[in-house]
Amino acid sequence: MYRKEGQNPISPENFEFPFSGKLSSDNRWVVLASLIPWAEFEDKYSDKFSIEMGAPAKPFRMALGALIIKEKLGISDGETVEQIKDNPYLQYFIGMYSYNNETPFDASMLVHFRERISVELVNQVNQQMV
Repeated sequence: MYRKEGQNPISPENFEFPFSGKLSSDNRWVVLASLIPWAEFEDKYSDKFSIEMGAPAKPFRMALGALIIKEKLGISDGETVEQIKDNPYLQYFIGMYSYNNETPFDASMLVHFRERISVELVNQVNQQMV
């Protein structure tokens, strides 16, 4: 059965978050973020970059977090960036401090993240989590 409701579509500005503007601490992405020792591996990641040359790199948490999201959801690079843009939990997971409706980086950056984060480093992170 279907009952047609005579309501007008709601505008995005009037949309209410079910968690009253705060992230739920039992969300899977919040829990996973708390399990990963981000700071322990920041130095190993940052050692790959020059202090003086080039554009500033994205932080380790953003890089590894985006790769984890991509693999966990089984989506393309472009879809990963779109999902992060749309989801405050994913933005929190990659280390952003507040919700932003813009993409945090171009989808092509995932290629660089994969080049910079070796399988060896991912295995070390996994070992620390376990």
